[in-house]
Amino acid sequence: MYTLKKSLGQHFLKDENISRKIVAELEPVQQLLEVGPGGGALTKYLIQLQHTEFKAVEFDTEKVEYLLKTYPALNGRIIHGDFLTVDKPFNGPFAVVGNFPYNISTQILFRILEWKDDIIYTVGMFQKEVAQRIASKEGNKVYGVLSVLVQAFF
Repeated sequence: MYTLKKSLGQHFLKDENISRKIVAELEPVQQLLEVGPGGGALTKYLIQLQHTEFKAVEFDTEKVEYLLKTYPALNGRIIHGDFLTVDKPFNGPFAVVGNFPYNISTQILFRILEWKDDIIYTVGMFQKEVAQRIASKEGNKVYGVLSVLVQAFF
């Protein structure tokens, strides 16, 4: 098993129905990156996608070991590192999906923006306050640089 590490902002998706619905709604892509797979709630479905090269970036050593033991198909597909500093995982266009750690979700979005020319779309679960900042309109008190950049490019 594995432990939740609040110091890493970890929160885990546990509802299987939600996990399946998220994966079912993804647009087909040739390359897909999951950020922070944690315990594999989405991962177990993502690795089953046909005609999709899948990779995942996970910082936590304990989660990497758990994922590799639980889902042997992930061998060679997990990048053990910090999403904020890893090299771009694919050449060419790819999509990003994740249940983003709340303490670095804004930095994750800025990293995605760095790769905007190659990222087709992003599907992310965010803390409510972050989602409100992303979607806010001009004149709203939470409107800011994150709102402008994400809305401009995605």
